[in-house]
Amino acid sequence: MAKQLLGKEVTAALNARIKANVAALAEKGIQPTLGIIRVGEREDDLSYERGATKRCETLGVAYEKFLLPADVSQEELMATIDKVNKDDRIHGVLIFRPLPKHLDEAAVIKALSPEKDVDGITDGSMVGVFAGTNQGFPPCTPSACMEILDHYGIDCTGKKAVVVGRSLVVGKPAAMMLLKKNATVTVCHTRTKDMPSVVKEADIVIVAAGRAGVVDDTYLRAGQTVIDVGINVNAEGKLCGDVDYAKAEPVVDAITPVPGGVGSVTTSVLVGHVVEAAMRKYL
Repeated sequence: MAKQLLGKEVTAALNARIKANVAALAEKGIQPTLGIIRVGEREDDLSYERGATKRCETLGVAYEKFLLPADVSQEELMATIDKVNKDDRIHGVLIFRPLPKHLDEAAVIKALSPEKDVDGITDGSMVGVFAGTNQGFPPCTPSACMEILDHYGIDCTGKKAVVVGRSLVVGKPAAMMLLKKNATVTVCHTRTKDMPSVVKEADIVIVAAGRAGVVDDTYLRAGQTVIDVGINVNAEGKLCGDVDYAKAEPVVDAITPVPGGVGSVTTSVLVGHVVEAAMRKYL
């Protein structure tokens, strides 16, 4: 039976660190603040927003919402981004995507200040991830994966790691972050030949394929640590990951559940980035 890498344990430790940093900022009269820019009323955006604001309240971080209609003009949205960029009270900004199709999302991303980009969407933040510097912030989901590995004492040095998925949201930044931890990294994708044999060679597997249950026991072996980033709804209407948990769990050494794994850590990482942005500016 594999060890469950539970997100709640990681979140508890991360929240304790965040609270200590919030207290240090409070001594200087500073309250870290998140600016939330949401266009329209997408249910997935609303769900994530509820989780993020609740976590902010729990950890003593303020937030301000900038809510725009789904038919907002490009000019009004750009003006909102300019406003939050210039507002010294706001230390980090979350912009929900995808945006409605009539908007130029690339221009929106380019307009956001990397110093306030706490979800790692700007080119400046990507440069920071790929160069290994503190410019901007890495995306929250791969950061949550690294927090899980760190919390459970999983040393990446010299280990073979495979990332399944090559998106800029998870796959590519996760690969760079594993390299920074001195792992030897392979990235798999839809054009990878004989993917099961490639994944089976890994010591650490991060799966961000975007398809329910795509990785099963034929990809896996004893001794592996599996981090499942996927969030899907199966035929029974239940949440599930990109890994077939029922088939994988008896095989590998350690695995994150879905739900209860990476997703539960991500909102704390977001709030932690807001606090870090404030600390970079004032401490």
